Amino acid sequence: MASVRTAVDLFCGCGGLSLGLRRAGFRVIAAIDSDAISASTYARNHKQALVLQRDIRDVDADSMMDTLQLEPGDLDLLAGCPPCQGFSTLRTLNGGRGVDDPNNDLVLEFGRFVEALLPKAIMMENVPGLLTDYRLTHLQERLDGLGYAHAVRIRDAAQFGVPQRRRRLILLAGRGATPRFAPRRSRRRTVGGAIRRLASPARSKDPAHNYKVHRAKRVMSLIRRIPKDGGSRTSLGNDAQLECHKAFDGFKDVYGRMSWAGPAPTITGGCINPSKGRFLHPEADRAITLREAAMLQGFPSTYKFDLSRGRYTVAQLIGNAFPPRFAEQHARTLYLQMGEFAPRKTPDKQC
Repeated sequence: MASVRTAVDLFCGCGGLSLGLRRAGFRVIAAIDSDAISASTYARNHKQALVLQRDIRDVDADSMMDTLQLEPGDLDLLAGCPPCQGFSTLRTLNGGRGVDDPNNDLVLEFGRFVEALLPKAIMMENVPGLLTDYRLTHLQERLDGLGYAHAVRIRDAAQFGVPQRRRRLILLAGRGATPRFAPRRSRRRTVGGAIRRLASPARSKDPAHNYKVHRAKRVMSLIRRIPKDGGSRTSLGNDAQLECHKAFDGFKDVYGRMSWAGPAPTITGGCINPSKGRFLHPEADRAITLREAAMLQGFPSTYKFDLSRGRYTVAQLIGNAFPPRFAEQHARTLYLQMGEFAPRKTPDKQC
């Protein structure tokens, strides 16, 4: 019987990447995230992993290896999704964050853990904006110096079984062999296929689905008038627009409906707020719920979220997640190639 392949998940968030890794056959033995709600949600769904709720900059990699009883070169896969908001085109345009955001340097922390653990393979996910940032170049140079062959691609999650358009940068690296990327799938999943059979919130006992939402009468009147199944507020004419929209011609998807027959737009941290994008349910006069957003990301309907800080905190977790099926496809390809990657052992430490 083949040995179990191990993985560590850095910047684990609510666990989308780890779920994909597990489905691909890896045993995730540890995960790190600084956010309490992320760590709590992760722990509820990945009970076999050691969860460290700490700022990764304060985590000593050697001490973590001692805790996990790992030597350099033992780990099969180091994976992670460093915070990406500072590289986001939308965030930069809005002035919310920019390339000087100190959180962007967390990409370099990923490199620090590579140097310490010397895993056989590496998978890192981020937004496409990282492609032209010097930090990615610096990480690639470190990988070169450590003997890793690596490749970077930008892929759309909709081409890998996720019912959502979501372009992301994927970096794969392996010692002694260049990793292969998963092949694209010809069959696309849709919003209807993901959430149409889900019970209405009023009939559900799921706290991520049945919570109460109160909106202003003016907003509700607008929502009711938007055509079903893919309709847009722009079809209602200028007189029907909210005052805040009349003076600005951008973000035409705001207060738009999803379409049953197509993929969802990118699920963001604003996914339960129709003023943040095309996040209205295809038929019901409401925004999608947390559960629907999670299922459009690819989480199962049984996935447990920590709602102790309210629904908008969880919406941010869901929007930041690496879609599990997206992660699974690339992780499975890595798993099948794992025998081609050469482990590396460092000399014993001298007293």
